[in-house]
Amino acid sequence: MRKQLRVLWGVALCALLPLHDAVSAVDAERSIVVASTTSTQDSGLFEYLLPLFRNQTGIVVKVIAQGTGQAIDTARRGDADVVFVHDREAEEKFVAEGDGLKRESVMYNDFVLVGPRSDPAGIRGLRDVTQAFKAIQASRAPFISRGDRSGTHVAELRLWSAAGLASEPEKDGWYRSVGQGMGAALNMASASNAYLLADRATWLRFGNKGELQVLVEGDARLFNQYGVILVNPAKHPSVKRVLGQQFVDYLISPQGQADIARYRIGGQQLFYPNAGSATKP
Repeated sequence: MRKQLRVLWGVALCALLPLHDAVSAVDAERSIVVASTTSTQDSGLFEYLLPLFRNQTGIVVKVIAQGTGQAIDTARRGDADVVFVHDREAEEKFVAEGDGLKRESVMYNDFVLVGPRSDPAGIRGLRDVTQAFKAIQASRAPFISRGDRSGTHVAELRLWSAAGLASEPEKDGWYRSVGQGMGAALNMASASNAYLLADRATWLRFGNKGELQVLVEGDARLFNQYGVILVNPAKHPSVKRVLGQQFVDYLISPQGQADIARYRIGGQQLFYPNAGSATKP
């Protein structure tokens, strides 16, 4: 009955509105809000992927691009229909607390440790990222931390801890926690010739590299998994369950996975689909 009333109300509203307003009202009904990371936005993935999804389903996706911690907070308040982030521990906690339904793995890539061409810490080519972190601290070379509870920031803190060092050595002047997204943090690192942990996708699309280069990569601890979760409509009645689930289903479908795999910059693949898996194949 409620659904019939909503349909009748929508028809009546469209009849009363000018044409462009009526179209806007219909679009609002066929839209969802996705709280996601800055890396899916800054890498250009959404710019490429969302029109494909809209052409297939007619659903408009409105993205709130934040650090993973902030994106999960947005979803926890019920201000998003879907959350698409990259911090598995936080994602599983979100589901366990009843704020989200099933978590699905979508894709992975990796983090890279970038720094100035001059490499004052002498980390170029190291295969052990924790040794690189130790060398950066020992040299007191400038390091920019996102400091925003993003998936990248959480990964950075894990690496400081794995290196046996203070997780956030903020009292030392060489370490700057900036509370910014990936693009802004990269700009700061470029301007100050500082070291920085970045997700590879945003790094590849970043145009203001200056003297920055990838200095350390390939360590298994730099693996970066993304997951998607439908916000729990039982806890947040405003959630558009059907439309949100369509977006989740698309991302993990053979079509969605193929679309993700086809996204490239300069011929280089940015994300590797792995729906149904929690680890690199």
